[in-house]
Amino acid sequence: MSDLLEINGLTKSFGGTVVLNNVDLTVKSGEVRALLGENGAGKSTLIKILAGIHHEDSGSVQLDGQERHFRNPHDAVIAGIATVHQELMISPGLSVAENVLLGTKIPTRLGKIAWGELNRTAEKWFAELGQSIDVRRPVDELSAVEMTMTAIARALCLDAKILILDEPTAALTDSEVHLLFATVKRLRERGMGIIYVSHRLEEVFVIADTFTVLRNGSKVSEGNVSETNIPQIINSMAGREVSSIFPDRTIPGSKEILSVNDLAAKKIKGVNFTVKAGETFGIGGLAGSGRSEILRVLAGAQRRTAGTIELHGSAYQPKGIGSAQGQRVVLVPQERRRDGLVPGSILSNIVITTLSKLTNFGFFSSTSMERKMGKAAWEKFDIRGKSLSQEIFTLSGGNQQKVVLAKFLALTPSLLLIDEPTKGVDVTTRSEIYRLLAELAANGMSIIVVSSELTELLAISHRVLVMHEGRQISILESSTTTEAEALLACYGRTA
Repeated sequence: MSDLLEINGLTKSFGGTVVLNNVDLTVKSGEVRALLGENGAGKSTLIKILAGIHHEDSGSVQLDGQERHFRNPHDAVIAGIATVHQELMISPGLSVAENVLLGTKIPTRLGKIAWGELNRTAEKWFAELGQSIDVRRPVDELSAVEMTMTAIARALCLDAKILILDEPTAALTDSEVHLLFATVKRLRERGMGIIYVSHRLEEVFVIADTFTVLRNGSKVSEGNVSETNIPQIINSMAGREVSSIFPDRTIPGSKEILSVNDLAAKKIKGVNFTVKAGETFGIGGLAGSGRSEILRVLAGAQRRTAGTIELHGSAYQPKGIGSAQGQRVVLVPQERRRDGLVPGSILSNIVITTLSKLTNFGFFSSTSMERKMGKAAWEKFDIRGKSLSQEIFTLSGGNQQKVVLAKFLALTPSLLLIDEPTKGVDVTTRSEIYRLLAELAANGMSIIVVSSELTELLAISHRVLVMHEGRQISILESSTTTEAEALLACYGRTA
């Protein structure tokens, strides 16, 4: 295989802080190279340089043996580098076909768009991917995996030589991941070079040929995936030995904290379960199964249509999120950027849920107390940034998630509801979050976790409720359930 992409000595700094330091990397024709590292390791900066969003301070990028300098994203696309970002760049209001052909010359006839030809062209690219999608559909109606396929079809349409996939499976179910992997293998067979960025190390060992690990902006290891293992990769990423990602399960108490009986709401029906003090209770299922709706009902964000809920032995009927929080039931939402954070500093995000402690008669009264609360959260959650005044959205995904947890845990919940706790978070930060949840449970907090990752769900939960198409399938004992058995239940079947 020949080298399609060759990066030599790539260096980039922001405000005196070196975020990439003399990084080398190659991608051959037909190779899938995994780009790995903790949040803040430099992966995003490297991707943005290749995508033409940032400019390197020094070093070189060669594509097909020719040195390239990308002034903007258009330059990168024209050169043959296509990036499918974690936040998919899909244009709402347009059809699937229009999204596929964005950035290309649209076929016209007599000055008007030739819709038939446009649609046939888009269908051709989906056929190349082994996919059958109605290209006339509004892109807004697509599932997460269909949107990803649309972005990849656009890359083919633009004649990309290098495809960068940034956390492509973050919002996908297990079955959708298999679909994506089949597509990646087709692209590899076509001779495309692929840079694959993921925090899910298990999938890296399924799809990637080679790997490169960055730590603190520098390349610390690389090689063939077949010649390493997950513990070695984790230790390389962390710069220290990490003995285990998942902590030992704590032993829950005997007191029943929550009782849900015949719960029904939009998208769910006939849900029954209980949660004890100090128990971590998991909820799993495919996307659209109703798993997140259960959390929303308990958090007061969605109304129930039938059934009863008891909290601490009394009827529980929250009128809204504020009402639920007043009863110490707190939801940590799945979409942290959209629902968990607000534009502003790290400090303002940490203290926003407890402003009543910092105000008198509606006026801000205690800057010193605000700083004290912020500093305590900074240290407790090991938030890694420049200072508390740093803009929240300049933090890495893992550190943003730590701020979200600090913000909602400041409400001192007795029942914590958390949706996709480690979405888009690196493996060492995941370990920190798992240990935090185990510590909270050991101290008596009841926790309900929704996750699309069955490995995670079975490892951190005592029991797992499995949902399928809005209905409860079973409640599994995590310690005696295999991942295959749990996956079977997610598809509505029992062993």
